[in-house]
Amino acid sequence: MELDKMDENDWKYHGEGNKSLVVSNVQHARVLRLLKYSTEDAENSHKTTEQAFRHIQNIVDYSLNVMKPLLGEKFVHDGEAVKLPLDFVRQLSLKVQQERPESRCDKVMDTFSGCALCLPNLTQLSCCCSREHRPPLCIEIKPKCGFLPSSRHVTKEIKSKVCRFCMHQHFKLANGKWKRLSRYCPLDLFSGNKQRMCLAIKHLIEEPQNNFKIFKGGECIYSCKDDADVLQDLDELAQHLRPYFLPSGSLINGHQSSKVVLNELIQVIVSALLSSWEPRKAQLSEGRVRCEASLLHRDLLRNSPGNHCLPKDCVLDKILGTQMLDSLDIEGLNPLFKRVEQHLQDFPKERSSLQIDGPYSQSFLEKVQNCPTEDDGSVEYAVGKVHQYRVAMTAKDCSIMITIATCGEDDGLDQSLEIQPTKPRFTYSVSILDLDPKPYESIPHQSRLDSKIVSHYLRSPLPNNQELANQSLFLGRDRDGEDCTLVFHPV
Repeated sequence: MELDKMDENDWKYHGEGNKSLVVSNVQHARVLRLLKYSTEDAENSHKTTEQAFRHIQNIVDYSLNVMKPLLGEKFVHDGEAVKLPLDFVRQLSLKVQQERPESRCDKVMDTFSGCALCLPNLTQLSCCCSREHRPPLCIEIKPKCGFLPSSRHVTKEIKSKVCRFCMHQHFKLANGKWKRLSRYCPLDLFSGNKQRMCLAIKHLIEEPQNNFKIFKGGECIYSCKDDADVLQDLDELAQHLRPYFLPSGSLINGHQSSKVVLNELIQVIVSALLSSWEPRKAQLSEGRVRCEASLLHRDLLRNSPGNHCLPKDCVLDKILGTQMLDSLDIEGLNPLFKRVEQHLQDFPKERSSLQIDGPYSQSFLEKVQNCPTEDDGSVEYAVGKVHQYRVAMTAKDCSIMITIATCGEDDGLDQSLEIQPTKPRFTYSVSILDLDPKPYESIPHQSRLDSKIVSHYLRSPLPNNQELANQSLFLGRDRDGEDCTLVFHPV
């Protein structure tokens, strides 16, 4: 990018999270992430240019030096901290304001520092081999935490039976965060069992909340809408997807067509999530992978073939392994956090050497990887466990981007890279993003939140699972042997 020639008309609103807003370039496969601040105190709470640049550089360093070695080079892409002309940033803020969802307008874009994070636009493939020139599809999934805690420090038995996401849904519903309960369970997605994974994706599509989006040619065509007619949205989505999954002369029409198309999409997503260069499997003990809040009946779980397993080095395996660095649960970590806090009160100058606030370098990663398994009472052990927890929290809140494009019969694909060689055929890339460091200071808040979520769940009347299942919009038996061919395509 030529910074002296930046034009706000070359950029469009792409999306936003709790702490940043994203715009994408209309010509080049690049996005900018800009910081956000509360509207109540924007002028006083914003960072100086130097502070903002350091903050963004910390995100770059953390992703490059910590998360990339843990999650794998093929999944994590490098970003760059950039300083933008202030006039460009202010004009850009005015341009995108009208496109922002009302629920996000309690915060404003940072127009004071001019700093941003520049990243590749993962909703697009760097090249596309489709002869039909269909724009690529991109599916964004926030998988959340994929295991149940087994730490001896856990005081509430329900935490070993019902996953955090499913309990948190009831808490968010009661507090007005969402109007409808999501039936998605992360343990189904991380199970490695195709039946459970398909169900998990179906529930994400039915109730996407902040956890599921679909892009077509870089434009978001499906995401959460508070007042949406879900069936109508699904039919519109199916119309977008039909050219990718149904031939033009197909006799299947109407609602049945929508169901077929959406099921084909789900098969593609599951195949991409399970794709790996390694045939070996990574397994977890049975007790950590069954969530009692999941809609799958116990007889189906009991009769489903095979144990819980993921192909080694597939994207879900890498994320789950990093999430499980949280071996103590927040209940076991909180006393160690207090140990570190007491040490910092007694020896405040050691905050830097213990890398509480970074720098996120090779030595930080070594503290994460080399932490002893047994508590020797030292502050070094406590710091190592705190660092592990923060890294695990990043993995629990990351996003997966699956970008796919159709391939013709004669596109000269490497046969060794094909997965389940049946029609239709796709080239794809899988990436992980949203890998910001979680603040050290947020640990007490996480402890209080955990207690509130569990207490609320134990007090709440729970819906009947069979009634929830009957409300499902397009669940049906998955058809065997109709998976799609996927070919690895580097970004």
